[in-house]
Amino acid sequence: MTTLVIGANGQIGKQFCELAQKAGTPIKAMIRSEEQAAWFKEHGIDTVVADLEGEFEHAFDGCDQVVFTAGSGPHTGPDKTLMIDLFGAIRTADIAKQKGLSRYIMISAMRAEQPLEAPEKMRPYMAAKFAADAHLRNSGMPYLILKPGRLTDESASQQFASSLEEAGDNQISRANVAHALLHAVQKPDVVNQEYLLLDGKRSIGEIIQ
Repeated sequence: MTTLVIGANGQIGKQFCELAQKAGTPIKAMIRSEEQAAWFKEHGIDTVVADLEGEFEHAFDGCDQVVFTAGSGPHTGPDKTLMIDLFGAIRTADIAKQKGLSRYIMISAMRAEQPLEAPEKMRPYMAAKFAADAHLRNSGMPYLILKPGRLTDESASQQFASSLEEAGDNQISRANVAHALLHAVQKPDVVNQEYLLLDGKRSIGEIIQ
């Protein structure tokens, strides 16, 4: 089962791709340009050049499921949030459905369903995630939505929690998200589920099952 990774060149995406390659999990990394290909080729990872803001249907060819871990990033304006985090996610879900892929795994965000409770500068992003998640749920596409808390650059503990009460804090390392994503990709029967992901004390297998 080959997984298309949209957002492969991002911070979580790269860590996930490296983990998947080491685990022998087939992936295809979607990148925006050939200039981004060198790192992936060095790690023996297949790539496909496609633009999330343009034409990218060809990227899905030969893939069985898709991971969406793309993000416009904190330094762009609401225009990129609309085109990538909202419209890009919606388009990819629709194309995955049209092409008969088996599952769509979305990296969303904790409390995406409550955009007005986010810090003001994060509200457009949270609103985009809220709408993209809603579209995915209603698309008829088998899905899995992972909702990490506030992201940090700490190393991977591979220990998780699935609630604020359990975790005691609202954060999770990007490295831990990458490990959770690898586990999710390897569990094709887990569909139409949503999981909050935080740093904690449990294995990911205890949470996503």
